[in-house]
Amino acid sequence: MENKDKDYSHIKGWGIDADPKNDPTYPMRKRGNDDHTGYNWDRPTQQTETIEVLHSVERPNVTAVFGTSKPPKGLSGMIRRYAFQFGEGQFSHWLPLIVADRVDAIEGIVEDLKSGHIPNIFAEKGYKAQWKYNRTGVITKVAVATAVTTAVVLAFRRKCKD
Repeated sequence: MENKDKDYSHIKGWGIDADPKNDPTYPMRKRGNDDHTGYNWDRPTQQTETIEVLHSVERPNVTAVFGTSKPPKGLSGMIRRYAFQFGEGQFSHWLPLIVADRVDAIEGIVEDLKSGHIPNIFAEKGYKAQWKYNRTGVITKVAVATAVTTAVVLAFRRKCKD
């Protein structure tokens, strides 16, 4: 097999990193241990933990500063605690977190209803803007939701008759 040099100059951006003088990472490769003085920094003072803070199993402790506005609670909190038993490189970490977000949204609606506040889901989900700028998408979503709901209702009715 022959290794021929081909001309790729017609491809926009081809060979942009071929010149070491134009490589933004190039100076980093030439540094020695004495050149890293600009990288030293002092860790910020550790924020006190007044609530439960979930952190990755890959970290020995929590970060110096963290958010406290939404501590884990309820079913979504239990799902989050389960997810943080796994490393960040695993689906068993990320998929439960996605589910926990959905469960948390439903828990928020239930809390609103318990406190006597009826949420305006139409406005909160931005359906007015969607209707204005993506009308076909809204119609498609409504049609699919109607079809799925109808299929589920018919399946339950058939099951109840049996």
